[in-house]
Amino acid sequence: MPAEVRQQQSLKNVIDKCQSNESRYVPMTAHASAKPLGRQAQRLETRQRVFDAAMAEFRRSGVADADIGEIISTAGVARGTFYFHFPTKEHVLEEVERNLVTRLAGDVGRFVSSEPELWSTLSEVVRLVVAAESRLGARLFRDVLALHFSQTRPPGFGKPTDHPLVALVAGEIERARQQGEVRTEADAVNSALFFLLGFYALLVTIHDSKPARARVLDEFVASTRRGLEAR
Repeated sequence: MPAEVRQQQSLKNVIDKCQSNESRYVPMTAHASAKPLGRQAQRLETRQRVFDAAMAEFRRSGVADADIGEIISTAGVARGTFYFHFPTKEHVLEEVERNLVTRLAGDVGRFVSSEPELWSTLSEVVRLVVAAESRLGARLFRDVLALHFSQTRPPGFGKPTDHPLVALVAGEIERARQQGEVRTEADAVNSALFFLLGFYALLVTIHDSKPARARVLDEFVASTRRGLEAR
């Protein structure tokens, strides 16, 4: 089977999973529907308290300056309990990122179900990610995005196409390529990675006002289009 066909089938499989909400990375609150009992229920409840306390401390102090002592005091647990559930602060942050990605993948999946123009999809991804800042808070939002560039981050999603948002964007780029809207030599997965990582880097490093940042992001999407669009 040609490599290009295998790549297209792989992308399609991942995208189908994202759009049917079958991704295995789900928020901790989703475990409640399984109604665990006994020790398992107690363990999950404790983990949620630790996670919530960490989120509050991260929002207040940022991940780098977050105090583990403050987190365990708020959660009412021993220090060892924190490390049992989360070996490092970045493991908490990774869970925040997984929950965010799950939500974003669902929103983007619904948007692309009508097969919009690729450039509209890229703009929608930008809009949805930026909107998450109001839910997470500016400090935690930057820390979550900066996790993508950390040399000490946990293993993460593995292959790029295991990442639901990368898979969705790559799938849309590939669809546009097949329709002649994107350069034939463009690699869909690499292009999706370049777009998302470049976008995240801008959000982490730009400290201008929101209107000024919005202008930079608009130019970034336009630049991405100029680089991908078929001549």
